[in-house]
Amino acid sequence: MKKPYIICHMMTSVDGRIDCAMTEQLPGVEDYYQTLDELNVPTTVSGRVTAELEMAEGIFEAKKLDEYGQTGYSKKCDAKGYEVILDTKGKLLWPHATNMEKPYLIVTSEKVSKEYLDYLDQQNISWIACGKEKIDLKKVCEILYEEFHVERMGVVGGPAINTSFLDEGLLDEISLLIGASIDGRKEFPSVFDGLENTHPLIHLKLLDVKRFKSDAIWLRYKA
Repeated sequence: MKKPYIICHMMTSVDGRIDCAMTEQLPGVEDYYQTLDELNVPTTVSGRVTAELEMAEGIFEAKKLDEYGQTGYSKKCDAKGYEVILDTKGKLLWPHATNMEKPYLIVTSEKVSKEYLDYLDQQNISWIACGKEKIDLKKVCEILYEEFHVERMGVVGGPAINTSFLDEGLLDEISLLIGASIDGRKEFPSVFDGLENTHPLIHLKLLDVKRFKSDAIWLRYKA
């Protein structure tokens, strides 16, 4: 299949936790965006939970429940990179996207309401609807590559979105910036979480290791 080169890039504690409030306190957090820039991924992907906390302007309340019910997309602009957000049923509100340097691109399943897609069109926001019950990530990646000309993409979401890309075999590389601290709290999120208990180990090949003055360590693996 034709798809972007996809890198999952996360900052973690030594014990692999990625709770946002915690990672903001890690030594080396200032190195995160430097390493992200070095990966050269103009397009980045986040999940709904992260987007709701950090980017969205509220919750969309649909008045009509007519489902879109098919694969489709709407391209509002050509951009060097996009802020891709996975929002399966279309729940989040966004600012108008005209003249955004890194415009939003919302990805939903086919169960999204027609009303929500009309709303995105009014906000001049590009969208992709794909997948009967859940988002079809493989097809979405094909559309991103062929129609939006996305060649390199960074997955910067939480455990659910990271694991979904991993489980679909879509990750080319895994990039971990490990801050020199331990979290250790119970039931806080890790980089990947949610594979079936019978799932075999996924073996990686080490590409590079780099140490920062902060004592953070940057590990890059071929998936």
